[in-house]
Amino acid sequence: MKILIFALSGIGDALMFTPSIKFLRDAYPEAQIDAMVMFAGVRDIYKRNKYLDNVFYFDFLKQGAVKSLFYLLKFRKKYDVSVNVYPSNRKEYNLFSFFVGAKKRCAVDYLRKNRENLAFLNNVKVQEDDCLHNVEENIRLCEKLSGKKCGEIPGLEFFLEKEDNEFAEEYLRELKIDKGDLVIGFHPGSATLKNHINRRWEPEKFSSLGRRLIKELGAKVLIFGGPEERDLKNQVAEGIASEDAFTVEAKSLASSAAVMKRCSIFISNDSSLMHVASALKLNVIAVIGPTNPAYIYPWQTNHKIVTLSLPCAPCFYYSPRPLICYRTDVQFKCVKEISVDMVMDAAREMMGSRRQG
Repeated sequence: MKILIFALSGIGDALMFTPSIKFLRDAYPEAQIDAMVMFAGVRDIYKRNKYLDNVFYFDFLKQGAVKSLFYLLKFRKKYDVSVNVYPSNRKEYNLFSFFVGAKKRCAVDYLRKNRENLAFLNNVKVQEDDCLHNVEENIRLCEKLSGKKCGEIPGLEFFLEKEDNEFAEEYLRELKIDKGDLVIGFHPGSATLKNHINRRWEPEKFSSLGRRLIKELGAKVLIFGGPEERDLKNQVAEGIASEDAFTVEAKSLASSAAVMKRCSIFISNDSSLMHVASALKLNVIAVIGPTNPAYIYPWQTNHKIVTLSLPCAPCFYYSPRPLICYRTDVQFKCVKEISVDMVMDAAREMMGSRRQG
């Protein structure tokens, strides 16, 4: 059997499918299991995944429709099964899977904008459940395909290599971060497509939090983010204005993840690095605004969710429409009015639980 996984959405979504990759390998030990990705960070994760045979990387967004079509032609009629990673509620993803032509085409049936996105092109489906985590949705889909039960669902997996860890050791040595230092990681960024930039807690609040963590807890703060978030990271660091705050510049997502392993606590928006932190089994504080926490809470790691739990939240669901706030008082109040005190209290509580542990 040959299985092709379409992991065309972001880093976090790809990581939340890794328990299903292991499940598929256990269910089909002799199968060829390949993945198709379109983000370099996802390639970093999947290239290191020992349960995959091949990872194909192609930037469909930049290459356009004609080149994308010719690229997909190389895979036509070569697979028995294709699987669209949840969430992937876009007609393009369903068309890709249909065009490749596997006899079994697996995807979740979405509660919203399902037919408009051509979900009828798939023939192995499970109904979306808003109460389930993304990991659980993916596992249910793979159980439907295999006819087998998963049992206990494993954690997220990001396999780091020797060179990743060597980079981190040297990098931390250059920053003069010692073994006994309390290190707290920040990710002030998030995805920006479809107005998702409005899921971010303000950078000024990250700066204020950083100053307090350094002054009150004696912490050293590492600020993470991708190349496109360099200005944001610098803004947060300049706002902290301390020699104990550092922006992390790593050569890849994997080397950045190796540095993240040194963090005692990782404080993040609803973002890809929040899920990387979960895969690394870090203590995670997640600042959540419009997203349903049931979908994306840090999976199988010690964590705290900081949210206002407004009556209008959650308002973000998996559909192609941009993120919109209908409030008339404060736009995106659910994240903008989360205070520094709330996150600081969560950090103190987590420090207390770490000491007791």
